[in-house]
Amino acid sequence: MTKRDYYEILGVSRSASQDDIKKAYRQMALKYHPDRNPGNKEAEEKFKEAAEAYEVLGDPEKRRRYDQYGHEGMRGTNYREFHDINDIFSTFSDIFGSGFGGSIFEEVFGTGTRTRQRRSHQHGTPGADLKVTIRLTLEEIATGVEKKIKVKKLKTCDFCRGTGAKSGTGITTCPQCNGTGELRQVSRSMFGQFVNITTCPTCSGEGRVVKEPCPNCYGEGRIQGETTIKVNIPAGVSEGNYIPLRGQGNAGQRGGPAGDLIVMIEEQPHPYFSRNGDDIVYDLNISFPSAVLGGEVEIPTLNGKARLTIDSGTPAGRILRMRERGLPRLNGHGRGDQLVRINIWVPTKVNSKEKELLKQLATMEHITPSEEERHGSSKSFFEKVKDAFS
Repeated sequence: MTKRDYYEILGVSRSASQDDIKKAYRQMALKYHPDRNPGNKEAEEKFKEAAEAYEVLGDPEKRRRYDQYGHEGMRGTNYREFHDINDIFSTFSDIFGSGFGGSIFEEVFGTGTRTRQRRSHQHGTPGADLKVTIRLTLEEIATGVEKKIKVKKLKTCDFCRGTGAKSGTGITTCPQCNGTGELRQVSRSMFGQFVNITTCPTCSGEGRVVKEPCPNCYGEGRIQGETTIKVNIPAGVSEGNYIPLRGQGNAGQRGGPAGDLIVMIEEQPHPYFSRNGDDIVYDLNISFPSAVLGGEVEIPTLNGKARLTIDSGTPAGRILRMRERGLPRLNGHGRGDQLVRINIWVPTKVNSKEKELLKQLATMEHITPSEEERHGSSKSFFEKVKDAFS
């Protein structure tokens, strides 16, 4: 099969600097890293392809030969094709290791390559993360709240205490991999020695095997169950925020570490208010006489009722601000405001007397808008909010 151009693989020009090449390889390695694309063979192949390209372009001498002769120029040089991802990790320690102040995969995935390095020292398979959604009212968001949630998950087996072994029996070192959890196959070619590392099929990479499985969990070390968990929700959270609860996910297989529980925040629609950041917006419908004459009205807030003064001559669309009646700022100080948007209520049904009075009003000097006033304002709602704050 014809090899692709190495510059094309990394997405850089032929005049790219060595730093640009290294940066491009880091970005591709992040994008196609196996931990980010579990079970994706295509991503794994692209990960290996990028490593092969960097093997050549990252070395000035190899790059010079490649620029002159292309792939043919690699014949006879100290050059390798990568067939195993672990081989890539060990080769490019400056990319995956401490050369950048810690593995780039640790930065993105939190555990990344460290998980691979610990596999031989850690028993059991880690448990999967779980995700649940909690629906909150604006009132709960305004004060913060403690919630109890029931979570169905895999729990540690009480019979074997998570070992997966029947009581009175033990766990032995895997005879096929001698406890390493890996099988290595070495092959040689004209380009050098290749080491292909695969997970041991006998112990599934754990390095241990159970003599007699536990009859309760059938050797898994965990069973399906349900638990109640308390979650403290801080005030001021928003839709899409999440709270990670470490170790509250599925139990690990045969003593492996538990996964995490990710609590997603969802806001319930409110009957009166809509949210704009830390501010809340309330639409107040008033009558035409109230808008002209002004007065006081009682309106709802997040913590009860409040009195609001309407100035005489208040037009529809005006925004009145009630300071610090909104939501608290998450991880900050103070609160948002309650914004009251004035709407003039227009009745759809009137009796004959009311209709006659309205006809009389329509003929009066200050009731009907002038030609200039009839065109109204083109300002948006948020422009009006800005005006209200100025």
